[in-house]
Amino acid sequence: MAFEGLSDKLNLAFKKLKSKGKLSESDVKEGMREVRMALLEADVNYKVAKDFIQRVTEKAVGSEVLESLTPVQHVIKIVRDEMTELMGSTNARIQFSPKIPTIIMMCGLQGSGKTTHSAKLAKMFRREGRRPLLVACDIYRPAAIDQLKVVGKQVDTPVFEMGQQNPVTIAKEAIKYAKDYGHDIVILDTAGRLHIDQELMEELSEIKTQVQPNEILLVIDSMTGQDAVNVAETFHNTLGIDGVILTKLDGDTRGGAALSVRAVTGKPIKFVGMGEKLDDLEVFHPDRMASRILGMGDVLTLIEKAQDDIDEEKTLEMAEKIRSNSFDMNDLLEQMKQIRGMGPLGQILSMIPGVAGKIDDETAQAGEKEIMYMEAIINSMTKAERANPDIINPSRKRRIAAGSGTDVSQVNRLLKQHRQMKEMMKQMSNLGKKNGKKRRRMPFIPGMMNR
Repeated sequence: MAFEGLSDKLNLAFKKLKSKGKLSESDVKEGMREVRMALLEADVNYKVAKDFIQRVTEKAVGSEVLESLTPVQHVIKIVRDEMTELMGSTNARIQFSPKIPTIIMMCGLQGSGKTTHSAKLAKMFRREGRRPLLVACDIYRPAAIDQLKVVGKQVDTPVFEMGQQNPVTIAKEAIKYAKDYGHDIVILDTAGRLHIDQELMEELSEIKTQVQPNEILLVIDSMTGQDAVNVAETFHNTLGIDGVILTKLDGDTRGGAALSVRAVTGKPIKFVGMGEKLDDLEVFHPDRMASRILGMGDVLTLIEKAQDDIDEEKTLEMAEKIRSNSFDMNDLLEQMKQIRGMGPLGQILSMIPGVAGKIDDETAQAGEKEIMYMEAIINSMTKAERANPDIINPSRKRRIAAGSGTDVSQVNRLLKQHRQMKEMMKQMSNLGKKNGKKRRRMPFIPGMMNR
């Protein structure tokens, strides 16, 4: 999970502070030394880490903090606020041009994920009702144009290409095409290299000069840590970037790039890639990311994901079934499908306050595995058994277990969980009736009930 290593070390440092009760100035400074070590081990830029600790320490040793009844909570709040400020305070948005089209130039090293994230951006814009155009300006990498066509088709976005012609010419012709055919956003997928070189920079500078993009977005691999920050600094000094897309953040246990890139370049992180799927792109919110790093969850992003990924019509149908106490195995299966559509279980759990920071990758993977078993068990049931699980007797259980590659104890556990969920939903429904309130329900997370 994202920032797992850093989160664990920071929470350990705060745990030591909590054990002391009242804090002295020396306690705070000792705790900050541990936080500093955690940041450096996370590959945060040395100067960034040093300045961060200095700012936090200055605020944390004040009388208001040390003399309060909950000094540790004050310290944690200061750390969170400073971390938010470090990453940009507020989320930075794409600056759309008043004149159509808005031109976005994607750049970065080879392998950073430029092409894939060009498609992710296109999909996000399409959800907003815009008409993006992908442009194949990478004429050097083998099959680069074909790759862009493949991902373009997957996100239902046309791709403009002119084969192996000059990338500057391709970019200029693409803009003309966009104006003629009503595309309001042009995304230029430029060429990368295995390392920064003069040839790459000259080509990118020429494209910039000729087409005057509204946004230059640098795509960098967050898992390269300090190297990613160095790449960002070089690109900005040479090209002048407007923002950063951090990729592979879901696998970055350290977080050095996320915490350093803005402080070093002065440019904001605008988006983060949180997985391999073309839906796995999030707007970067510094305050929410700071909460995630500190193990506080991120309920706002969870709600947004639910709104984007959960079928509202099916949710209303489910609410009606809950009210009528007719929640069956088909409904449970639908709930699990909707949950899996929101992303990896570990990622979802890391956004829930009180759960975040307490679920490691191994536990999350075990939860994913259990959901797969549950789906297999339900798929092995007959229509009648799904509609009325009460008819499932011992011989039926043995058949279902054999058909799903599980054992009878797993079938029994699923049936028990279904009964528990049904009973809980009945109680919630009755409570809602008493209060006279209707609530929009999020899906329950199967596998997290009592085992």
